[in-house]
Amino acid sequence: MERRKFLTGTALAGAGVAASTLAAPAISAGHEKLVMVTSWGRGAAGVFDAAQRVADSVNLMSDGKLEIEIKAQGELVSGLPAVFDAVTSGQADMYHAADYYYVGQHPAFAFFTAVPFGMTPSEMHNWYYQMGGMALHHELGEEFGLRSFLGGNTGPQAGGWFRKEINSAADFNGLKFRMPGLGGKALGKLGASVQTLPGGEIYQALASGALDGTEWIGPWADEKAGFQEITKIYYTSGFHEPGAALSVATNLDRFNSLSPSHQKIIEIASGECEQWSLAQFKANNSQALTRLIAGGVKALEFPDDVWDAFGAASKEVMDENMDDDFFKVTYDSMQSAMRQSAAWDQLSSGAYVAQRTRVLG
Repeated sequence: MERRKFLTGTALAGAGVAASTLAAPAISAGHEKLVMVTSWGRGAAGVFDAAQRVADSVNLMSDGKLEIEIKAQGELVSGLPAVFDAVTSGQADMYHAADYYYVGQHPAFAFFTAVPFGMTPSEMHNWYYQMGGMALHHELGEEFGLRSFLGGNTGPQAGGWFRKEINSAADFNGLKFRMPGLGGKALGKLGASVQTLPGGEIYQALASGALDGTEWIGPWADEKAGFQEITKIYYTSGFHEPGAALSVATNLDRFNSLSPSHQKIIEIASGECEQWSLAQFKANNSQALTRLIAGGVKALEFPDDVWDAFGAASKEVMDENMDDDFFKVTYDSMQSAMRQSAAWDQLSSGAYVAQRTRVLG
């Protein structure tokens, strides 16, 4: 496959390093170890749990012959770009992260986490496993020397925490806000000063006033992070991540050095975690929101005209990337899959849920 022009200087350098300096595999008496770096601090609710789940499943399914050793954010590398660079260069064997952190390497990485007004979790599953999404993830990863799989899902993410209520789109002008990916670029179109920070740095930035607001994940993870200690204004629905997937990516040379059975174990463990992680967030979010509200948090929704502004800004961001062939192919694939999924979902589960609510209240 011809390498496309979108490779950055950093990525090109990383690919060269990976080819020449990738550490010799740790193999002893049939035992192999993979070092996984993460974009999450150790113990971060839900997201670090997903990384741990993948590692534990791989270790167990291989009868201990393939071990994953996790290095959380700050333990081997610090900062979100460093996670990507560590794996592409061979400093680490694999990462667990949200791929939209790497839109600077290529904007299409966003599709494999979430894009504004994009896929719900069930739509993501349909696209990824049955409608070509996984093949596109592999193709993009291979350009950077990676073999990538989905490895978690947070479900719908909240609109975020704010020091002041949002009454119009103009309230975003000059707002210092933490939001990664293409959603962050859309807020930038509304005049926000957008930052991308690792989860472990958000609390201090919000408490100090370096941020005026932030999104993180949803009620359970946000409660664990303690944002309700700083502000009580919480927007519960966001435009930017209707079903955010997490990713497991392995250095491609290292992945190819593994036996086919060990390669499959990584794929299956990642896919199982995608479902398990989504269930974990769904099981915890409602109870956490109840506790937050009982503690004085105001659960709010953005006005319709703000949603309209989100939509216009998001379209502008997507249009700006359409001159990249791979981005457009991935976008078209995602849109086609969403239309196909929605056609049946609206007639089946959508109608059922409406009737269930009507009959049972």
